[in-house]
Parts: sequence; C-alpha cells; structure tokens
Amino acid sequence: MLLEGIFAPITTPFYPDERIYFRKLEANVAHYSRSLLAGIVVLGSTGEAVSLDDAETRDVLRAAAEAAAPEKVLIAGVGRESVRATVGLAETAAELRYDAVLVRPPSYYAGQLPTTAILQYFRSIADRSPLPLVIYNIPKFVPYQMPIEVIEELAQHPNIVGIKDSSGNVDRIRAAVAATQNSPRRAVPVTPVFEAVTARMLVSPNEMPGDFVSAGDLAGGVALVHAPAFTGAKTRSKEAGFQVLSGSGGTIFESLQAGASGAIIAFAVFAPQACQEIYLAWKDHDLTLGEEKQQRIARAEKRIVGELGLAGIKYACDFNGYYGGRPRAPILPLSAAEKDEVERLLAEIRN
Repeated sequence: MLLEGIFAPITTPFYPDERIYFRKLEANVAHYSRSLLAGIVVLGSTGEAVSLDDAETRDVLRAAAEAAAPEKVLIAGVGRESVRATVGLAETAAELRYDAVLVRPPSYYAGQLPTTAILQYFRSIADRSPLPLVIYNIPKFVPYQMPIEVIEELAQHPNIVGIKDSSGNVDRIRAAVAATQNSPRRAVPVTPVFEAVTARMLVSPNEMPGDFVSAGDLAGGVALVHAPAFTGAKTRSKEAGFQVLSGSGGTIFESLQAGASGAIIAFAVFAPQACQEIYLAWKDHDLTLGEEKQQRIARAEKRIVGELGLAGIKYACDFNGYYGGRPRAPILPLSAAEKDEVERLLAEIRN
C-alpha cells in the first residue's frame, strides 16, 4: 500500500449521553473526502479507540468506510492487548475494504514484555492479518518507545509496510528511514498520476452495496450518496519500501525533509488544508514556503494538540466546520476560557 501525503486521524463523535453519533461521523468523513488529504485513519488515538468496545469499534469502522470517497486511503486502528483480538479486528477491517491497519504495542503488561515479545506480537499479527500492517509508536500513551533496531527488524516482514512515529523526534524519523532502506520493496498499484489505488477503488459494481447508503441500522438517521467506484480505470505499478510517517504536527516539514513519506497528524483533523499546504510546499521543493507554512501552525499545534489534547482537538473541529462534541468520560471538555483560546489560535487557520 502506498502511504504518501497527509492523513487525518479522525475523531469519534458522541451524543451528550456518550452514544456514538453516527450521523456526524458520516458527515465528517464526507467532508474529509472532499479535501486534498491522502487518506483517513479511523480509531487511532484521536478517535478515542481505547474508549470503545469491540462492537462499537466494528460499527465505527463500517460507518466510516461507507461514507468515505473511494480514492481516500483508509487505515483502521485495530490495536488490542492480545494478538487474537487485534487479528479479529484486522479481519473486520479487511471485510470493510480498508487498505491497512494501524497497530500499537500492547501496554498493560509493558513491564513484562521484553523485545522478543514485542517482535513476536507484531510478527504474529502480520502473519495472520489480511491487511498490511503499520506499526504505531506512541510513547505518549504507551510506555514503550520502539527501538530503531526493532523497527529495522520488523521492516523485513513482507506484511509490515510502515510506521507512524509520534515521538515528535525528527532524529528518530531520520534514523528509522536510514535503518529501513534495505527493507523489501513491493510493487503497489497507483493511478496514472502515481496516487494510491485503494481497495474500494477496485470494487466491481456488483460488489458495491449501492450508491445510496443508509445509516438507519446504525443510528436511525442519515443516508449518504457515494461517488462512483473507480472500476475499470487504468493503473500502473510503483515500487515502495518500508514507509515512515510522522505523527507530530509540529515537525511535518522537518520529517518530510528527513525522509518521511507523509504524516498522520491530529492537526489535520480540524485544519487539513493548513497541513496539506506544508506537504505541497515540500513536494514543490519550496523550502522557504514549507518552513513558513509549518511555522504558521506552530503555536496552535503545540497548545491545542500537545496541551489541550482530545478536548481541544474536538472543540477545534467544532470551530472549524466539523463536528467534534465532547470526549467520552473521564476526559473533560474545555472550559469557556480554553474555548476562547482555541478560537483565537485558529482565527487565521480556517478551512
């Protein structure tokens, strides 16, 4: 799977009583589908994945897949504490025609998991997963920092295609790129303009559920009209090795310069255009513009994502034209003063 560009790790909307608000989820995904984002990550950290049970997880994955445009790469967050549970969700994601799965290290027994256990965990999942696996290094939430040596070793597995590194350390990005340069290269399908070809773009008309998709079974509400599937279109082949993605909005440009193929960043959830402008400047080799665009979001990214966290991200969505709502308890919503601060920080960063 080709993993290039900016990906939004979307939020999971809730009603005030904390039921999942599927109508808003679908509306958000449809909104992202009209952007220039390369793809969407469903149920990563920003999606409050750890707050959902398995039934809710499957329902959210289904709703997001049905609402997404076929050309957007879809990555499902499926990390669980056991190999068996993680593989089960990976199988669900494959049935829903996701393109890859994002898997974090197990955390509850982190103190009892030596490097050999971590290697075995990821290899076992990759052996059994019907979808390519993207490793998720997130030391902010999981008490385990993936050593570069472990990344290098896992990159040799034929079904492990990349890593999202959310350490915020550009030197780690550079080191991971260098360490995985000799990983196996794969021929991946791309469009005539070398963009990713997704599983949903290759679905035949007989396999499609229909242009009119109802969410009534899930939430008693909205119906969406899909864009037509990308069937019968010309594709070509491109070689891709192990792909390193930045997970830090504060270092997008530096990470791209260090060899990252793209970024999965929370800032893109409420300001995708601002993040896309950084990527496009890098693609155009305009270093001055890229640094300016990165600096433009620096203060807002540090405060909203880095300090206010999920509550800040969700309110920023509300302010910038997406539905955010409240996080699930025990995470508290923002105070009135914090909401005012978010609005000031985003006053010039709108979509």
